[in-house]
Amino acid sequence: MDRIAMTDRGLSHRESAEVSLLAGGVTSEEFKTAFRNHPAGVAVITAATPEGPVALTATSVVSVSAEPPVLIFSLSALSSATASIRAAETIVVHLLADKDLPVARLCSTSGVDRFADPMTWSPLTTGEPLFHGVESWLRCRIVDRMDAGGSTVVAAQALQASTAGSAEISPLVYHNRGWHHLGAHSELS
Repeated sequence: MDRIAMTDRGLSHRESAEVSLLAGGVTSEEFKTAFRNHPAGVAVITAATPEGPVALTATSVVSVSAEPPVLIFSLSALSSATASIRAAETIVVHLLADKDLPVARLCSTSGVDRFADPMTWSPLTTGEPLFHGVESWLRCRIVDRMDAGGSTVVAAQALQASTAGSAEISPLVYHNRGWHHLGAHSELS
């Protein structure tokens, strides 16, 4: 019996959820809906490749360890930059503030040359592309990759950091298909 037929037979929401787990889990739509209500910080990940620089916007960057300094993020198989970033040895993770929204939009738009305007970026001395004006970024060495469903989870160790110099920085957040920012106005006491 499929999950829908069981739900139609009058099972409670809890019983329906338990049947769903036994039948193989939630649907992709249920999963996406759940995460639309979970805000995430926005980052842009860049890498240098023999074909040129690549970039993508990510909301999956998470700090894992301070000693050693390791972060993880996921790469969707659907992104045109995934293969290049997956193959890279080093990357730059730009942790975006609300003022960096144009960079987030640029790197999340399909079919555009994200590096067409040479005034918006430059390579670090080590070669990785860095977007100008982004105050918090980490240059990282990729230390592990793991396939997970239709994505690749990447672990990277920070080698170099530039951190925001102001406590007034308002982080860029993605929530329910929209861009938002955090600040003193959103603090709960």
